[in-house]
Amino acid sequence: MIGRYLKIAMAGRRLLEKDASMSMEKIIIVDRKDRQIGTGEKLDVHRKGRLHRAFSIFIFNPEGETLLQRRAAGKYHSAGLWTNTCCSHPREGEKLEEAVHRRLRQEMGFDCALKEIFSFIYKVKFGNGLYEHEFDHVFVGSFEGKPAPDPEEADGWKWVSLEELKADIKRSPEKYTYWLRASLDRLISERKVG
Repeated sequence: MIGRYLKIAMAGRRLLEKDASMSMEKIIIVDRKDRQIGTGEKLDVHRKGRLHRAFSIFIFNPEGETLLQRRAAGKYHSAGLWTNTCCSHPREGEKLEEAVHRRLRQEMGFDCALKEIFSFIYKVKFGNGLYEHEFDHVFVGSFEGKPAPDPEEADGWKWVSLEELKADIKRSPEKYTYWLRASLDRLISERKVG
């Protein structure tokens, strides 16, 4: 019984520490042309729905499948949903090109060459009162190994074809993050052109 309470207390402490570090981390607030107009504490920016710089990474294997991750249960929004390989924000003073590699290593345990293929803006409000309002830079890369995700970031992963993904999103959109659904058609189009 004591062991169970200790596990619950430790999990609660980790969530409090994560919330504290998240509220202190500063991200880049931008205008609709992605020009920096300020910075803000990450949690505050998401509470107020301010437009901020972000990125989404799609990794492909030699068979043309993309690597999805299932967001960990402790994430501040969209927990337990399937999404692209990696997504995050550059920190205050950090170049986008540095941030994409930092977060890919942190979230999925590997790194590879990445190329930006497009960007888009979206805004969505979540049930917990937070918003994502992002100027989202979409990157692609190739990898054929086995990822080693950080369990605090992702609690599952799988390779899936874009056609299979599109069909499953049509059947069950509630299983996927908003930004993945919003970017998929453009990703497919860019992959055909490239």
